[in-house]
Amino acid sequence: MSASVSVTPRRLTAAAAVAAALVGAVALPASAADRASAYPDRAQVVIGNVQSSIHGRYERSNLALNREWVDITNNSRRDVNLSGWTLTDRDGNTYTFRNYWLGGRATVRVHTGVGRDSSTDVYQDRRSSVWDRDADTATLRNDRGRFVDAESWGDGHRGYRDHDRHYRGDGDRFNRGEGHNHRGDHRF
Repeated sequence: MSASVSVTPRRLTAAAAVAAALVGAVALPASAADRASAYPDRAQVVIGNVQSSIHGRYERSNLALNREWVDITNNSRRDVNLSGWTLTDRDGNTYTFRNYWLGGRATVRVHTGVGRDSSTDVYQDRRSSVWDRDADTATLRNDRGRFVDAESWGDGHRGYRDHDRHYRGDGDRFNRGEGHNHRGDHRF
């Protein structure tokens, strides 16, 4: 009888060890997901297209300033709170997002001029151009001031290729080849 009593504790101990291993294996992906959600801005929110300033007769009009923009894209499925995040140029001009959530797989366009914010477009409410068409850098930082992404273009950046692309081609008279649409594949 003592032999069967000692076998039962061994079986219970082995079953408990197997159960613990299974729970550990199931919990491992969950902890990796927890780490990813702790840093929602890393490799998920990026600078997309950039449309720099338009030079010419209309460059200071609000219409021209709103045709100067930067796209911020959320590549994750989860909404990201951009409140307190900043977008700056190399001269230190800074736009700070206020009370803005960027939906999963969504893009917001940050216009330079004056306008009414919506879920897809926000406005810096500036009266002059920010993004230099010849050379500049758009830098995105989170609400803790940590670097998230940057996009550079033009000749003034040592070690970075010129990411100059043609304008968006939406057919308007103010945007026929005068501005530059920048989209780089180089991330910092």
